[in-house]
Amino acid sequence: MTKRNNKIREKILLGLELSHIKLVQTKKARNFILVVSNNGKVTKVNPKNI
Repeated sequence: MTKRNNKIREKILLGLELSHIKLVQTKKARNFILVVSNNGKVTKVNPKNI
């Protein structure tokens, strides 16, 4: 990869990280269950456990 692609990749990863944080905060604030994949297995996480 070129230096330009590395910068773009870093920005994309940062955006994904920020959206993940916002998703978890929203689920916790609205008291919704968070559904995630854990090693190919669907897991439901109670908002109290987040």
